[in-house]
Amino acid sequence: MFTVYASTPESMGPREIVAHAQRAEAMGFDGLQVPDAVHDGFLLAAMALNATVRLKVCIGVLVAFPRSPMNVALAAWDLQAMSDGRFELGLGTQVKGNIEGRYSTPWTSPVPRMREYIGALRAIFDTFQNGSKLDYVSENYRFTRMQPFFNPGPIEHPRIPLLMGAVGPVMTNLAGEVADGMITHPTNTPPRYIREVVLPRLREGAGRGGRELDGFNLLLCALVATGPDADSVRREREKWRKMLGFLYSTPAYWPSLELFGWQHKGEELLRMTRENRWDQMSAIIDDGMLDTFVPSATYATIPAVLRDWYGGLSGTITFMMPDDPAQDGAAAEAIHRLRTMA
Repeated sequence: MFTVYASTPESMGPREIVAHAQRAEAMGFDGLQVPDAVHDGFLLAAMALNATVRLKVCIGVLVAFPRSPMNVALAAWDLQAMSDGRFELGLGTQVKGNIEGRYSTPWTSPVPRMREYIGALRAIFDTFQNGSKLDYVSENYRFTRMQPFFNPGPIEHPRIPLLMGAVGPVMTNLAGEVADGMITHPTNTPPRYIREVVLPRLREGAGRGGRELDGFNLLLCALVATGPDADSVRREREKWRKMLGFLYSTPAYWPSLELFGWQHKGEELLRMTRENRWDQMSAIIDDGMLDTFVPSATYATIPAVLRDWYGGLSGTITFMMPDDPAQDGAAAEAIHRLRTMA
């Protein structure tokens, strides 16, 4: 029923990623999502692809704007070639403060720039594959030169899926219009939000682009609380309670709070960050919010819970690998059921 991707902790680096990817493949995952945060996403993807045979690997998501589309295109092309078509590229904008302050890159309006970024990548890919003249000129990018010496040439699987990370309405529209898929954020993944907000915006964007969403990959990245027993599930819920308290202190993530009538909680969390009350923020996330945002059940029953939450909304989800490898067998059985259940 579902295509299931393993997630990767944002702190995981090159020393751990090979074993992590091989473990995911052995457990029966279809794919692996690697971050681009503490460590370089392309490096992690390359190591994961090189260490596996059938596992798809998606960077979810690459911080796009500090990187030239030409550099990204070359790296993506090489990864797709070396992996026999198993690479997927997720692209994200990040936020103004990080783009300017952490990456020392000028900030421009993110939605038009992401549209141009994807257009530039596809133009470059076309030049690589078909030898067509490179001539992509937009407000932010100008690509007009590709000498034969620098062209890596055609590959067997030239169609590299380009997914977008999106939260806001206009970026979600754009994903539906120009991308091959969209990667959700934990804050915009409740079933009601997907049904009432995300899917209509994707359809609106697709209509603007004159296309259907057939084959569009909506990758749902929920915070799933699961484990071998009730105590394990309870501990996972408390971990995600803290995470949601932190995430919802950021106004960009409030649209889902607004849908459920909880925007005041986001405002309170923002005040708490300004007052340096970080250790108290999880108390704002009550059990009702957890029940809305975090599917929770043991390994034995979580497949049915996820089917009830997301069946008919998307066919692709992420699933956390156990912290304890001793639980891999039970988790692998849950993954198998997610992939095969009616």
